[in-house]
Amino acid sequence: MADAPDSHIDHAASINYWNSIAPNVDGMLGGFPQISRIDLRGSASFLAKVRRLVPAIPASGPLKLGVDCGAGIGRVTAGFLSQACETVDVVEPVDNFARVVRDGELKQAGNVGDVYVTGLEAWTPSKQYDLVWNQWCVGHLTDAQLVEYLVRCRDALSPAGVIVVKENMSTDPDGEDVYDELDSSVTRTDDKFRELFKTAGLNLIKTEEQSGFPASLKLFPVRFYALRPAS
Repeated sequence: MADAPDSHIDHAASINYWNSIAPNVDGMLGGFPQISRIDLRGSASFLAKVRRLVPAIPASGPLKLGVDCGAGIGRVTAGFLSQACETVDVVEPVDNFARVVRDGELKQAGNVGDVYVTGLEAWTPSKQYDLVWNQWCVGHLTDAQLVEYLVRCRDALSPAGVIVVKENMSTDPDGEDVYDELDSSVTRTDDKFRELFKTAGLNLIKTEEQSGFPASLKLFPVRFYALRPAS
């Protein structure tokens, strides 16, 4: 029997890879900077729909405290989360990227709160968050690490808090997760994500596919998942 794809994940190899990437939008998006605006617009639209599903979330106005997990240089924080939340904390394991956030205008202006330079597998939230945003980052965690991480995030949610996972979807013809040795990450199937969410004690309250990316770029499908603690 073949090894599970996630068994090949090597955090040191991942960090080495990302340390070789330029700390700019082109680097964050793998050479496709033109998708950034579509991506951010899709995220804002998805969050607006999710907010209508959770009665305890105020209908309008920014959420109090969010966190951008695996934030890179803070592209998502700058282009979306800083408008969706009064304050955004940042978790990013690559110091070159975290430095861009620490030295940036949003940090100076107070829109960015604490910057945690650590991997998601090692991060234990010490605050209550209204929004925990994970985008193009949880592929660097093994299945077991992802469940443990999601449990820690679940326990750090405010009463109306939501976890969002936005990730590439495996297009493997056999319906398997796919390991990418370039950055030592796994691209999971929709079924695998749903299974791991359930194991972590989370209810899936909404999911949809990101639309609008040019077909000519032949990108992976990208899916949003909004999660709340199972009662």
